[in-house]
Amino acid sequence: MLLNYATVKIPDGLDMLILELLILLALSNGAPVIMTIILEDRFAWPIDAGVRLFDGQPLFGSSKTIRGLVFSIVITTLGASLMGLGWKIGFVVGSASMAGDLFSSFIKRRFKMPASSRAVGLDQIPESLFPLLACQQMLDLGVKDILAVVLIFFISSVVLSPVFHKLNIRKHPY
Repeated sequence: MLLNYATVKIPDGLDMLILELLILLALSNGAPVIMTIILEDRFAWPIDAGVRLFDGQPLFGSSKTIRGLVFSIVITTLGASLMGLGWKIGFVVGSASMAGDLFSSFIKRRFKMPASSRAVGLDQIPESLFPLLACQQMLDLGVKDILAVVLIFFISSVVLSPVFHKLNIRKHPY
């Protein structure tokens, strides 16, 4: 069944909020990648300090760095402030997005998947869902709003990843 967009009613301001949240998610997830391009290996200290768990795999892996975490949260906090959402929303979105990213990495390591390996869904959903759930009450987000943002983020990530790879922004085309 196709959706008839003419009948979908979006409350005033909600469409702008969805766009702003997508921008914040892009900032949060893009900041570590951009900082890797700019700083290369400088200050790239792994969050897990190389700790390996009972399965012999890293906790998160060497690609999850303190530098990426810090820059993600700072850039997202600044972005939310500049958009008028306030620094608290930016801090929550950035922090929860990185928590979702670390969760994904933790799960991938348990399945013995190498750092930066592809896991469609697992690579996109937690890093978009966690922040939306974390700021759900602050922004009065409904289930449909959250699902819409997660779906748009998921599709955008899958579609844009090969483009970012061709532009040498991403190391892998996924």
